[in-house]
Amino acid sequence: MTSYQLKTQTIYCGDNIKMLKDLPDESIDLCYIDPPFNSNRNYEVFWGDVQEKRAFNDRFGDAQEYINYMRPRVSEIYRVLKKTGSFYYHCDWHASHYVKIMLDEIFGFNYFRNEIIWKRANTVKGNFGQGSKLWSPNIDNIFFYTKTTDYTFNPMFKEYTSEYLDNFYKYKESDGRRYRLISMIGPGGSSKGNPFYEVLGVSKYWRYSKEKMNKLIEDGLVVQTKPGTVPQRKLYLEDGKGVSIQTLWDDIESLSPSAKERLGYPTQKPIALMERIINASSNKGDVVLDAFCGCGTTLVAAQRLNRKWIGVDISPTACRVMGQRLYELYKLREGTDFWVDDLPKTEEDLRILPHFEFQNWAVIALGQLTNMSGIPNKIKSGDFGIDGKLYPVELEKKKKEEKDLFGDTDKYYPVQVKQMDKVGRPDIDSFQTAIRRDGRIKGYFVSFDFTKDAMTEIRRLDKDGEIEIVPITVASLLRAEQYKH
Repeated sequence: MTSYQLKTQTIYCGDNIKMLKDLPDESIDLCYIDPPFNSNRNYEVFWGDVQEKRAFNDRFGDAQEYINYMRPRVSEIYRVLKKTGSFYYHCDWHASHYVKIMLDEIFGFNYFRNEIIWKRANTVKGNFGQGSKLWSPNIDNIFFYTKTTDYTFNPMFKEYTSEYLDNFYKYKESDGRRYRLISMIGPGGSSKGNPFYEVLGVSKYWRYSKEKMNKLIEDGLVVQTKPGTVPQRKLYLEDGKGVSIQTLWDDIESLSPSAKERLGYPTQKPIALMERIINASSNKGDVVLDAFCGCGTTLVAAQRLNRKWIGVDISPTACRVMGQRLYELYKLREGTDFWVDDLPKTEEDLRILPHFEFQNWAVIALGQLTNMSGIPNKIKSGDFGIDGKLYPVELEKKKKEEKDLFGDTDKYYPVQVKQMDKVGRPDIDSFQTAIRRDGRIKGYFVSFDFTKDAMTEIRRLDKDGEIEIVPITVASLLRAEQYKH
């Protein structure tokens, strides 16, 4: 065990293998992961223009690379799970069979509890429509493992359907209360210690003692439909918990394009799905870990259900969106109610970010600097020179009502971002053209620095009153972030 102190309500930005190795042994009650499939060890989670890569072109080599990437991470998850802890691995058909073998090796075959099938779609997507020579995939696989046989599990139930009520709760009292009849026969007979005696002329092994049986009869809860038949017990509808949830989950739909909680993240899962897992396999105050947390749905659900939580993601954009989501849903403030650790802190860190991640960081950080909402452009190709938009504070409420986090409203300022040492005059000319094309008169330009010619043109535009371009350096954004914290 390391000397590292467990820090919850924290989002860690970076490769999860490092953070997992820092966590103490047996410190986590529940871990859920939904790792993206990609043959490249240094994969990123892409937003917008590049969808998360899962297909591996039917070559086992790619699947093997994926398993080689995941094995040390799952081994660390196994180490940090408490003896009473549970683990859920969410995947799809591309790698599920390989994943199951790996999990059996790490956790032990005897600690495999369930394979949950989540029916995520009723519609046909992609290349699986008419004319396809394949069955359209519409399910995901969720493997449920525990570390020991002594683990937390709270049975979950869903509401009875009208069809279920008609088939099972078909009896009614004079006051309208519905009930069903259930068996009172003791399973296993004497081998299970069940008593043998006579009830209403029928001698059997019963699941209740004679004293309790007499009390049930006295309370009018024992029914013999006709003389000689085996007596049964009444179970009223109000005493039932609902229909026990089994391993086919077809009652939680995936997020539609118009779903209120949808953020535009390519593999975002419904909050209801995560709430079911968290409710079943943890209790209030327990620690929930998501080591591939994407847009933070696990953290949102854990916060709502009064659990402690830890999230990790390699994407700075994802980590920023998680923080924004926690604020918008629960008014949690970064640095007070939760923490985001290990985000890029220096110009050197930012120079090596993938270009789209740098653009997203710059737009979001610019929004914080200007007290506006910085929304990255989710279309990275063909964006006509606009990498993001700044929305004034008075439009914040309207933005929240949009169906997509990256939605649009009428008033905004275009943002251009260049991951280069010095922006030149041609770059300023191109941006002013983009501003005019967009019907705006002001925009923001972010880069590491600007040439003398670029600054001269920016001042000329401002003096002539044509277009206002506000130059912002990366250093100024970093200083603003440091001041904030």
